[in-house]
Amino acid sequence: MIDIALGARIADANVHFVIGVIGTTCSGAAAAASPLLTAAGLVLISGSNTSPSLTSNLAGIAGENYHTGYYRTAHNDLFQGATAAQFAFEELGLTKAAAVHDGDPYTDGLATAFADAFAEFGGEVVLYTAVNKGDIDMTAVLTEVAAAGPEIVYFPIFQPEGDFIIQQASSVAGLEDVIWFGADGLLVDDFLALPESEGMFFSGPDLRFGANVGVTGVGYDELVARYTADYGEAPIAAFHAHTYDATMLLLSAVAAVAVVGDDGTMYVDHQELRNALTSTSGFSGVIGTLACDAFGDCGSQAISIVEHLDTSDPTTSKTNVVFSFSPTG
Repeated sequence: MIDIALGARIADANVHFVIGVIGTTCSGAAAAASPLLTAAGLVLISGSNTSPSLTSNLAGIAGENYHTGYYRTAHNDLFQGATAAQFAFEELGLTKAAAVHDGDPYTDGLATAFADAFAEFGGEVVLYTAVNKGDIDMTAVLTEVAAAGPEIVYFPIFQPEGDFIIQQASSVAGLEDVIWFGADGLLVDDFLALPESEGMFFSGPDLRFGANVGVTGVGYDELVARYTADYGEAPIAAFHAHTYDATMLLLSAVAAVAVVGDDGTMYVDHQELRNALTSTSGFSGVIGTLACDAFGDCGSQAISIVEHLDTSDPTTSKTNVVFSFSPTG
């Protein structure tokens, strides 16, 4: 288990050096931050970045935004896109799909992953298009979607643009029977409270962590109980456990390579730290067992599809899993 005393020592107010960064929240921010941290010899470990461009195509080719020293415990959206496509094609029996993104590395990457996988399953992608961040009137793009004639629309974007799309869809002829399919960016209480969101499907990380025990010996259920006791509510962010594991992964790697001199000074070789992270295998996380590949994908990659049935009960909808995928079964 990780030496918690070392973690406390790193956090001590008298320690004035950076050995690693936990973050960023969004993939777009990581695309900008990763090259800077790489140049500084540091590591960046995210619990919520999912864009394939930050790591690889899972076939040995680095993504356009990959930089040495980048790692994540969140899944690679190639898994999420493929899971969403499989659900739409095989489980729902749909053969015509549209995908909508907003130009962000996350949304574009996930929409592309869905579209590519849907076509590979044998479906037809009748439209691949985008909205602009800041758009309010979605009539033009919704009219474009209607003209293409999809049976399902996958739109892995964020609020408020996602709100405007689903709220305005009913006013556009030709979309009456379309199934709307979002992702984890819209799987939040405010969106689920919209009357128009009822009946939607959402893809995202499988959050059924149950009795998983992390490297500290603390189980997921106990972790949530402690958090709730301290803050008066359970964690609300979908990737809270992934970020916890990202932190433990960094501290464990530091514990493995840190050297403390006779004067009490701690020394951490940057390259040795990267080597330790890259060689991670069989790491006990609260999200599951973690192992890092050569491009920094360390997550358990488990994905679930939930169906939203009741706007008055978003908590139940978030756990209403109707389909799931994990590379490890």
